[in-house]
Amino acid sequence: MSKTKTSFFCQQCGHESPKWLGKCPSCGQWNTFVEEIVQKGNDKNVAKEWADDTYDRKIKTVSLREVSSGETKRIRTADSELNRVLGGGIVPGSIILVAGEPGIGKSTLFLQNGLQLKGIKILYVSGEESEQQIRMRADRIGSLNDDFYLLTETNTQQIFREIKKLKPQLVIIDSIQTLESPYVESSPGSVGQIRESAGELQRFAKETNTPVFLIGHITKEGAIAGPKILEHMVDTVLQFEGDRHYAYRILRTLKNRFGSTSELGIYEMTGTGMRIVSNPSEILITQKEDQLSGIAIAATMEGIRPLLIEAQALVTQSVYGTPQRTVSGFDLRRLQLLLAVLEKRGGFHFGVKDVFVNIAGGIKVEDPSIDLAIVSALLSSYEDNPIPQQICFTGEVGLSGEIRAVNRIEQRIAEAEKLGFEKIILSKYNGKQVEKMKSNIEIIALGKVEELYQLIF
Repeated sequence: MSKTKTSFFCQQCGHESPKWLGKCPSCGQWNTFVEEIVQKGNDKNVAKEWADDTYDRKIKTVSLREVSSGETKRIRTADSELNRVLGGGIVPGSIILVAGEPGIGKSTLFLQNGLQLKGIKILYVSGEESEQQIRMRADRIGSLNDDFYLLTETNTQQIFREIKKLKPQLVIIDSIQTLESPYVESSPGSVGQIRESAGELQRFAKETNTPVFLIGHITKEGAIAGPKILEHMVDTVLQFEGDRHYAYRILRTLKNRFGSTSELGIYEMTGTGMRIVSNPSEILITQKEDQLSGIAIAATMEGIRPLLIEAQALVTQSVYGTPQRTVSGFDLRRLQLLLAVLEKRGGFHFGVKDVFVNIAGGIKVEDPSIDLAIVSALLSSYEDNPIPQQICFTGEVGLSGEIRAVNRIEQRIAEAEKLGFEKIILSKYNGKQVEKMKSNIEIIALGKVEELYQLIF
């Protein structure tokens, strides 16, 4: 037996120290160091439980010119949203981390995908639920698969013994925080255990060319638990998010070594599992009969997907000393910037008004092209004058009040036309791209915010 060594790890950032420290030198947090017992030496070299003739891989140095540059054959799932978010399907040998709040639907989504994936042997490892609980959920989803196998185990070496017997082509771990390696004498969920368990699964994925999904928890602050070290070890990080009061869930890419990091998948939580939302623009725009002030439609982009969303604003006289600024789904600092531009360039006295901004449907938007719609909604509520329902907006607003050009303008216009809008207001600096397009929608190009007010009101 090798000598046991004790180290201290920061629970926030994973910084390692040979002794306890009050303040972490890496992230600056106080009282975050926890003692982890780590066995160094020969026992640290984990016995490859999965190693046999099937997974034999010769290690040798090769010239870059000898490496074939062919496209990797991906595993296509029955879920078109997941395929797109992953960059076209599951890459063999990749390790994918999926994180989200408790009860958001992570286990449901991947159990559903595993059951729908035919012709591939799948092992679903659960450290949180029993076989009966998973079977009840599978019955609710409404599909069973003969190639889908369950294992309720938390010890990594036991898991690898079962993997050696079964030889699965896809492994789903639910969740990484429940696994424990016998080579680290600390409780499951600690930094040392997460690091070792994820490291063993990473070696397994790369050496056997088997894709592995790791379902993970998040902290109170919304960061992935176990800290950034887990995100660095994996190939792809997916964030599953949404408001519990809404039925819609968003699968967002935070990191992807095999595709774009700006992709988005939208699902609806139903009694029979997750339903793919193929046309999210229709659900994000409220169907209303009366024209109401403070509402504007924005043509935005999430990755390569155009979305039309509803921006709502309410401007009221402030009854307290300091005016309130409240946002939902939009950046508060961005709102303050737009209010300053309207006050300086347009002469509107928002300094004595309470301002509330909401993006309908519970979606969070970071695309700056929504600026023009937010400004329009603010002006509409300020004047208590509704914007015609058949107009949508796309454009970024600069500090001097100019309306700046946005990218992928052709897709935005095409999506607005498809949903029946008659006019789209955009930046005149997008003019050259727009002139080449042939569309039935009327395109209005503006240069400044002042022109926007004169046009609408």
